[in-house]
Amino acid sequence: MNRYERVQELDARLLRLMGKVRVLGALSWPQQVIARFLADHQAGHDRLPEVVLEPLADDDACEQLEALVREADRSDPLQAFVARTADSFAIAAHMLRERGTPGFVARSTALYGLPSDRMPGSEVSHLDAARLLIETTKDLAAAGVVHDDDVCLMPEYVASEIHKRVEPVLGVDTPAFEIDMQLASKAAASAKRVRLRGGTCFTRPDIYQLAQHEALVHSLTAINGGKQPLLRCMGAGSPRTTLAQEGLATVAELTTGSMDIARLRRIALRICATHLALEGADFIEVFRFFRDQGQTEVESAHSAARVFRGGDVRGRIAFTKDVVYLCGMVAVHTFLHKAIADARPELIRRVFAGRLALSDLLDLAPCFESGEVAEPTYLPPWAKDLDRLAAYLAFSSVINQINLNAIDLDEFLSREGDRGAGRG
Repeated sequence: MNRYERVQELDARLLRLMGKVRVLGALSWPQQVIARFLADHQAGHDRLPEVVLEPLADDDACEQLEALVREADRSDPLQAFVARTADSFAIAAHMLRERGTPGFVARSTALYGLPSDRMPGSEVSHLDAARLLIETTKDLAAAGVVHDDDVCLMPEYVASEIHKRVEPVLGVDTPAFEIDMQLASKAAASAKRVRLRGGTCFTRPDIYQLAQHEALVHSLTAINGGKQPLLRCMGAGSPRTTLAQEGLATVAELTTGSMDIARLRRIALRICATHLALEGADFIEVFRFFRDQGQTEVESAHSAARVFRGGDVRGRIAFTKDVVYLCGMVAVHTFLHKAIADARPELIRRVFAGRLALSDLLDLAPCFESGEVAEPTYLPPWAKDLDRLAAYLAFSSVINQINLNAIDLDEFLSREGDRGAGRG
């Protein structure tokens, strides 16, 4: 068996095993659990949800994945990629075995981190950054700038509107759009389909955010990865790529002007809620935290359920995946800025070649050059326009150096007026 045949054999084995470790599917709550909690709450009787998760379909996936890791030749960058991906799935498989126990938190932390971890290149923790975002925007919320849209858009309409925005980019590979009544999050995307949660009110900003986040990052990278000549596993998301994927998707929202303050606050609030749960807050306390921060009761219940997926509704055992969104946004924003500063536009293009971690772009660089890893078939429009992207990133890096806490708005405007006096 030559090198390419060996890579393809390992890749095929990994693809089969990846299908046995569906993290979110194994952790998601039945929708009737949330509906029952809300019904009790509205009747004035808050009760902790009773969650019974489905048994795992295949419990021997851990051993098979670990065997694959051992067999891969890490001196070959293609096999090393397979090994890293298999290893992250092995950790995830162990995590699923330990649902509801302290071991679940340990595995979740190994994959996604903790709120107390430091942000990349900073002394500030994820929790500190989240609290700063919430504090910075609280006056806007009080002033009515941050609010839920009064219009309730049905998921079928939202799906058709997203499709209109995505088809010009993805053409014949445009995924199907489906309504899923059991979906825990508002949306989920793969190469073949984008699912929207049924029975849910969407807002007009949701259309723009989900088009960029779900379809033009998550689906697009999965489609590109599925077209790889050797590493077809690049078309399927793995736990180790979550930070880069969610970071890329949130940066896409930010760069295209699709992210609003309400969305940014939701990301920050989830980090704070995860911290509360790990510190001992139960489901009801976390639900009230989201509600007191301005979310509707329905969304507060869904948000709290995200935190306690696979955990213990009494507190201390929680799912930490939501930590990666803000960290990922910072990491990807920094990466894109550095790639442009170093005149490395190929790195921006290649981050869309599949479901990748940022470190993969350097590890697989020789394979991109040789054609063993293919350049992406599709790119979102914002990533093609490097002039505008460079201007946005360069200006944002300057703005980030300004300490807003040191500025008094009245004094600032007064000084501006002084500079303009006498001109004419």
